[in-house]
Amino acid sequence: MNAAFFLLPLAVVLLLAMPLVPIYKGVTTGRRAKHAVIFNLCAFFGVAALMVLLPMGGFVTLAAEEGAVAAEAAGISIGAGMGYLAAALVTGLSCVGAGIAVAAAAPAAIGAFSEDPKAFGKALIFVALGEGVALYGLLISILIINNL
Repeated sequence: MNAAFFLLPLAVVLLLAMPLVPIYKGVTTGRRAKHAVIFNLCAFFGVAALMVLLPMGGFVTLAAEEGAVAAEAAGISIGAGMGYLAAALVTGLSCVGAGIAVAAAAPAAIGAFSEDPKAFGKALIFVALGEGVALYGLLISILIINNL
């Protein structure tokens, strides 16, 4: 194994994580925010440059060939891999959607309950509907994995 197989993907991960540094430091306004924007742009163009350089160096094709050999030895097909990817996307995206729905419905439900305690049941139903989206996504991903 070449050290570049470890270092180049590590560089991509570090460049993708770079925009989180200003967020962690709490930079939102002022002169430091301009530096945060420049920081984000440098990270973006660094990842874009690595996306161009990795295939040119032959790293992607070598890794793909090694992965294909390992998949053939394990007996996994491309269709099964796509099925697992679909199950992961269904679960992840449905949970993100449920989080957005609950983030909008829960504060409104708390506000309605604080004004009128009789509205608790009605408000709770809307919060539960948002959670249902995540459960449906989990159910669909289980069905996808059962068919593989």
